[in-house]
Amino acid sequence: MAVQESLKGFAVTFRQMLRKPETIGYPERKTPVHPRFRGRHRLWRHDNGLEKCVGCSLCVAACPADCIRVVAEENTPERRVSSGERYARIYEINMARCIFCGYCEIACPFDAITLEQEYELSERDRGELSYTKDMLLAVGDRYEKEIAANRAADAAYR
Repeated sequence: MAVQESLKGFAVTFRQMLRKPETIGYPERKTPVHPRFRGRHRLWRHDNGLEKCVGCSLCVAACPADCIRVVAEENTPERRVSSGERYARIYEINMARCIFCGYCEIACPFDAITLEQEYELSERDRGELSYTKDMLLAVGDRYEKEIAANRAADAAYR
């Protein structure tokens, strides 16, 4: 009985040895992710350039990993940053602590923060994993065309 089971196991191994390996050239060809994948965070702006985040801190309250820090400040007539009465003067996410649950995205009533399809998040220094507001706003500026293409592909997938 044990000999038969061993031979079955060896048969599986030998069949796999005869197959051609399936290799994906990662940097040149990225693996497609699931449409609901949650990756790099992004802060959004309105079409007129004002930030969507009004500094309400609901994302901070919803975050189970306690990795988001928001410090709000009042908008003034000469310095208008967001469409609300306040804006996030400081918006930081410690990506070393983030568990990518998406609760911050769900809690935001203004759709100011989203988790995008970008998954290349490795850094050489732990300090570089603390994302500031400028970095989170720049994600959209840098990947705008790619994000639009991914959203179109997701819509076609559904």
